[in-house]
Amino acid sequence: MRKVRIYGTLGPACGDPNILERMLREGMDGVRLNLSHSSLEEAGGLLHACRAAAEACGVPCELLIDMQGPELRIGALKDPLPLRAGELLAADVLPFPKAVREALSIGQEVLLDDGKLLLRAESGGLRVVRGGVLESRKSVALPGIAIPTPAMTEADREHIRKAAAFGVTAVMQPFVRSAEDLLAVRSALDRAGGREIRLLAKVENAAGIAHLNELIPHCDEIVIARGDLGNAMPLWELPAAQKRIAAACRSANRDFMVVTQMLDSMMRRAVPTRAEVSDIFNAVLDGAASVMVTGETASGDYPIEAIRYLNKTVREAEAYRSSLS
Repeated sequence: MRKVRIYGTLGPACGDPNILERMLREGMDGVRLNLSHSSLEEAGGLLHACRAAAEACGVPCELLIDMQGPELRIGALKDPLPLRAGELLAADVLPFPKAVREALSIGQEVLLDDGKLLLRAESGGLRVVRGGVLESRKSVALPGIAIPTPAMTEADREHIRKAAAFGVTAVMQPFVRSAEDLLAVRSALDRAGGREIRLLAKVENAAGIAHLNELIPHCDEIVIARGDLGNAMPLWELPAAQKRIAAACRSANRDFMVVTQMLDSMMRRAVPTRAEVSDIFNAVLDGAASVMVTGETASGDYPIEAIRYLNKTVREAEAYRSSLS
């Protein structure tokens, strides 16, 4: 059975070539670049550091770009904005996209930053139900409402046109809703000379789950993106959804990746929780072809250690799986 691939996410915490080199030596196979927050050109320093690290190690390092796609995000904030539970915000305080503003009605819930913050629309504005600190460009979701948006933004199309030149090996399409979304991205990649670039479909909403069987033939790998997927349903239903997606992928002989909060405690701690390593172990036993950490390496305090624990747990799971056969 093929070795499970290990991915980290590029960001300021691992922008030093020496740190990236150590991450590669700890078993990292590739990196994700989140293009919801920057462009390929703006990330030039990170990409240069990644190439330098790979050359120093003498190993390849895959580059996965995560596009914005139909995901909705707030606009720019002058400074991080503290939101206190119970306070009532004026409707125009937060720079929501026009489509979000138009979809708001009394009683509608608004999830921000992968569900970390929760607001509820009232006649006088937005009530903070679950507070925290909101930063620019964080995700926005309206549970129960599907807001029509194109599969790709103009920035996404520009990134696809430049993907091959920047050494991109895979494109992650967020919030996939139907086969049409994937066909549009695949066509754009092919026209841009990216026929060899893999296409990964992120399942993170109700539409993605409903149309999973039609998505599988049109991508190279399914991504079980548990952040926003956990916003699309009660959290206690998420594990069963993950199991069902994994089973569908195994049945169709399609690779799948598990991502989001795999080592979230390592944002600020040098050692993960027992629950986190169990989660990684079980993802491998379920047949995951790859696993990925996001903020843990992009902005966490322990990016090298996070990759070490991720890799060692994956290898232990592989050994256990082999012992059963």
